[in-house]
Amino acid sequence: MAAAGRMVTLGLLALAACADTPASSNPVAAAAPGSSEFVFHARSRKDGSPTESVVRWDAKRTVVILCDMWDDHTCKGAARRVAAMVPKFNAFLKAARARGALVIHAPSDVIAFYKDYPQRRRATEAPPARAPMEIIRRPFDPACEGPFPFDNEKWHCDCQPQCPDVRPYPWTRQHPGIEISPEDAISADGREIWNLMESRGITNVLMTGVHTNYCIVARSFGIRQMVMLKRPVLLVRDMTDSLYNPKDAPFVSHDRGTELVIEHIERYWCPSVLSSDLLGR
Repeated sequence: MAAAGRMVTLGLLALAACADTPASSNPVAAAAPGSSEFVFHARSRKDGSPTESVVRWDAKRTVVILCDMWDDHTCKGAARRVAAMVPKFNAFLKAARARGALVIHAPSDVIAFYKDYPQRRRATEAPPARAPMEIIRRPFDPACEGPFPFDNEKWHCDCQPQCPDVRPYPWTRQHPGIEISPEDAISADGREIWNLMESRGITNVLMTGVHTNYCIVARSFGIRQMVMLKRPVLLVRDMTDSLYNPKDAPFVSHDRGTELVIEHIERYWCPSVLSSDLLGR
């Protein structure tokens, strides 16, 4: 009963937090004079239809988070799509670092693999910082964001036949092809990431990785939590992927299923941008 009461309390707090954060209304952090800038063309759907605006961020006050880019996955199709994105990730991260942004690798469940990395200690040793709310996983709540584009409780492997959703999970580390630079950090804990951001004066979040309909939005460092913490967030929409099976409603292609989730995020949580704003077209 005590645990149930705590969950109700946390749910009420989450409702209050999301109700206080209108869809796609994150403030734009202006770049400091003379600093490197990120200039993004941010797409939002606050009123249903897509609109675009220019967002200018101070790169030194920006973090790029790589969510759950594992070396393997229960769905082998998902694992192949992650592997295919690795070269683009390396190019994007290199460009972001060159402007002065902090890169945080956030491979949940496998952080122990990195226990002896100095990039891991960089996160654990950041001084504790006060937060305006508890930093926790934020699951889907229709009271905050309306109906989801499809049934997100189903196992959405799109392989034929479907891969079994087995335990233990097969991932062991972040995909080894993703470069971890000396100046990066490693953490999949929202509290650690908050501490690191606060200690460095970082206010802006570029969210990348997988999967768009699960971890990207729900992790303790994910979009919902960062928006509730009043941090400006942008989803890099061509550097993410969903778990969606075209054989399930609304019976669209896998890519379109991912687009539906991105459009949902643009309407209820934050704008999205393209990597080409940083990498060039």
